[in-house]
Amino acid sequence: MNLWDALIHLLNFVAPALALALTLPFWARLMARFSDGKQAVSHSWLAQAAINFVAGVVVLAAGLWFFGRDGKMVTYAALVLVLASVQWGMGRGWRR
Repeated sequence: MNLWDALIHLLNFVAPALALALTLPFWARLMARFSDGKQAVSHSWLAQAAINFVAGVVVLAAGLWFFGRDGKMVTYAALVLVLASVQWGMGRGWRR
């Protein structure tokens, strides 16, 4: 496998984490605006996306380590649950 192929594999591995990391802050702000009109945002959109991305890559790497391969639906379910929990924590969801 050459460097280009390795880069493509790495990008495909982190693509689900990146997609969720970029869309979760947007949807969280939109839902907060429609739910009660108040936004308890402690970080900027970019900071939230970066924190979500790092947490997502950790979950995907843990799934790869635990199962010995990537792409398991259990790993993707854990990815969604962990990133939703991280986003909830960044939005101070326990205070609502």
